[in-house]
Amino acid sequence: MNKPLTLGVAGLGTVGSGLLRLIASHADKLAEAAGRPIVVTGVSARTKSKPRGPETAKARWFPDPVALATDPGIDVFVELIGGDDGVAKAAVEAALKAGKHVVTANKALLAKHGIELAKLAEKNGVALNFEAAVAGAIPVIKTLRESLAANEVRRVYGILNGTCNYILTRMEEEHLSFDAALKEAQEKGYAESDPTFDVGGFDAAHKLALLTSLAFGTKVAFEEIHVEGIQQITAADIKAAAELGYCIKLLGVATQTESGIEARVNPTFVSMDSAISEVDGVTNCVALDSDFAGTLLLVGAGAGSSATASSVASDILDIARGIVRPPFVRPVASLKPHKRAKIGAHQGAYYVRLSVMDKPGAMAGITKRMGDRNVSLESIVQRRPRIPPSAAGDTTPTANTAAPVILVTHETTEKAIREALAAIESDGNVAERPQLIRIEEL
Repeated sequence: MNKPLTLGVAGLGTVGSGLLRLIASHADKLAEAAGRPIVVTGVSARTKSKPRGPETAKARWFPDPVALATDPGIDVFVELIGGDDGVAKAAVEAALKAGKHVVTANKALLAKHGIELAKLAEKNGVALNFEAAVAGAIPVIKTLRESLAANEVRRVYGILNGTCNYILTRMEEEHLSFDAALKEAQEKGYAESDPTFDVGGFDAAHKLALLTSLAFGTKVAFEEIHVEGIQQITAADIKAAAELGYCIKLLGVATQTESGIEARVNPTFVSMDSAISEVDGVTNCVALDSDFAGTLLLVGAGAGSSATASSVASDILDIARGIVRPPFVRPVASLKPHKRAKIGAHQGAYYVRLSVMDKPGAMAGITKRMGDRNVSLESIVQRRPRIPPSAAGDTTPTANTAAPVILVTHETTEKAIREALAAIESDGNVAERPQLIRIEEL
């Protein structure tokens, strides 16, 4: 048997503890697959006193992750600390400079500093692997790096955040409000006490930034992604979607266009006939559209101890087998600048929900504003006026009542529909800000 591959693992939380269990329980299988044993010789975490289980008993304890990252006794530094700066960044940089291979699940770090870290890895001839940074157990990065290497990828899209998918699924299945579904997600441990990073779309955007670079050969550009969350999705939107033959998913979508890359994270109407509409709960999925292989849809667990640890172990196995590739498929010097397509140039159909004031000429004014910007309407659905609480008991419509109106447009530009809605709002014909959701053809 060859010399063992030695690991230093920094961060012993959900993923770190899962990795140690996996290595302990599958030691023989890993050794057979790698051609040599894989051994954890050093660990680091925020506190030493916390019970860690027998998996850490033979490993040396390092209070400082940077010291672990540069220790002569390790071949691979596994960073599972998290965070886009601070000790995680310092430790990864130190490991790469010391000629250590690095495996990380830290999408925030890579979305912000990926190119800089990739340069260090290439300079020192070591691996920087991050399969676990995107979509948990789903091998999407390996698919882009290896299986589709001979293809031109045209579009990448998918459900990249399990928290949002769980919330939207529960809103659909149980007719819950956003707040009620979020509370349930927090109680089950799917959402943090401060859920902004997830429900605001930022977690999905970090992942999409990495996928965009891998798919299109561009530098990582998180700041170029248009980001919308799901906080404004209501039960009324969920119900309207179902009546129109759709469900609502938070999608990350990156498309190569003639004018540049359109990369966005936003709530989307998805046809009930599409495969992606069946992906419910905390499950993730990623679709890759390519010229020769066609469309591949990868579905699986997007987070969790075991699922993410599986991807970390896969990256470690590659290193054990002597596989070292440029982190972003191409050498950093060959990566193109990220050229952003104007988000207003996006073309597609849209769902619009308006709360229209019950007064003469209101609908005529709305349709005129749409027509002024060449926005063609496929359908208009108007419901009974909503009576304000102050008018309880009085069912006579007045100028203060508002009727929910659902519009579905034909294909148009984002610029045109947003300008039309801004004009409608300024006219005073709606009681609240219009709701706008893209309809995606998948």
